Amino acid sequence: MATTSISSDVKGFELADLGKKRIEWANQSMKVLQIIRKEFIKNQPLKGVRISACLHVTAETANLMIALRDGGADVALCASNPLSTQDDVAASLVRDYNIPVFAIKGEDNDSYYSHIMAAIDHKPQFTMDDGADLVSILHTKRKTELANVIGGTEETTTGVIRLRAMAKEGVLPYPIIAVNDADTKHLFDNRYGTGQSTIDGIIRATNFLLAGSKFVVAGYGWCGRGLASRARGAGAEVIVTEIDPTKALEAVMDGYRVMSMDEAAKIGDVFCTVTGNKNVLAKQHFGAMKDGAIISNSGHFNVEIDIPALEKLSSSKRTTRTYVDEYSLKDGRRINLLGEGRLINLAAAEGHPASVMDMSFADQALSCDYMVKNHASLEKKVYTVPVDLDKRVAKLKLESLGIKIDRLTSEQEEYLASWNEGT
Repeated sequence: MATTSISSDVKGFELADLGKKRIEWANQSMKVLQIIRKEFIKNQPLKGVRISACLHVTAETANLMIALRDGGADVALCASNPLSTQDDVAASLVRDYNIPVFAIKGEDNDSYYSHIMAAIDHKPQFTMDDGADLVSILHTKRKTELANVIGGTEETTTGVIRLRAMAKEGVLPYPIIAVNDADTKHLFDNRYGTGQSTIDGIIRATNFLLAGSKFVVAGYGWCGRGLASRARGAGAEVIVTEIDPTKALEAVMDGYRVMSMDEAAKIGDVFCTVTGNKNVLAKQHFGAMKDGAIISNSGHFNVEIDIPALEKLSSSKRTTRTYVDEYSLKDGRRINLLGEGRLINLAAAEGHPASVMDMSFADQALSCDYMVKNHASLEKKVYTVPVDLDKRVAKLKLESLGIKIDRLTSEQEEYLASWNEGT
């Protein structure tokens, strides 16, 4: 392994040339972040701020790290999932951009957490999380590093759920902005990004024909909506399972079959969980599945599929394709688990397209700037992205696409603000 002047742990610097090209390719589709980066270079709003980020190490993330660095921040990056790292990108970030990275695709649990510890050794004043592992470790195992932390951001639904639970218990150590809850994040990244990239990952892993198949989507949040839409677009008969009656009704009105997972398990060909909860696919479901069923997950953690239960039901296991583990059950049926139950869109594919991550990471960058300026007046709570920042990202995205929209006239503004003008 080559050496550099900064601390890092990546697979190999011989991969860096390809990684640099991928970073540059992604940057072409990240027009909003380009604008923010130029402003950061000029104004240096993050000058001297130490940031530790626990995110998926992809080409899109690399461009966010570069923008933060160019805004004056001292940045370190580790992976938020053992299978999501793009090794060539990690190598390039270290070699070409002098940003410390601690991430290797396929790392075991010990390495994963040692890399988080390495990011914490950076002594952050600000954290960026995707799943809340970084803040969790800070709170439980590295409390000595909390004194200087002024705030943080959280990228994904699962992390926001964990952080709100911490806030409810009164143990959230510092204020955090839920970037996931910004309209320009969850309405686009979760729906269009997860939808497309999950289908991409499933097809790359299996080469399975979705047309004519029964595709089961567990969960009809924004990720589930996007996934169901893309599966239907590929010709699949989509079945949705839900626990929320309103979301289940919405799925019905959107034209999908809705049933319990107990029912869906008997007829589904492909299953994908996007709920953020654990054991959504469990022992009783494996017992009912047809021979050759494909199961996968696109939620943040691999707990959505009860893999230990699947292993106990199985007489043998073999890897039949890259990212496909075939479990032979004791009654002769076979169940195919994709990507070890981890995020299949990042395990077997490349994650969200750069053009949609452009908005999510613009939200990240602006939220970081906001937190640095306003942390002293914030409580130890989970905050939403300020509406004006959210709207600004949407406006910049439209401008980058060459799209103009209407503006209210003064007469229209007056009408909307009044109550005494009716029919």
